[in-house]
Amino acid sequence: MMEYINRLKIFLNEVKIEMKKVSWPTRKETMYTTSAVIISVFLISFFLGLVDLGLSKLIERLIK
Repeated sequence: MMEYINRLKIFLNEVKIEMKKVSWPTRKETMYTTSAVIISVFLISFFLGLVDLGLSKLIERLIK
């Protein structure tokens, strides 16, 4: 059991060291990329909604 605890302590210490090496984005970068993702999601959703509507109408006409 002690070996497990020692290994866990070593692991957590290594995680702490690696987290200090991470290059974190600035608030401005985070806001910019988040905005880009949200806009992309809306545009793609709108496009896919139009495609779905068009295909639904096409299939509806073919069935009648």
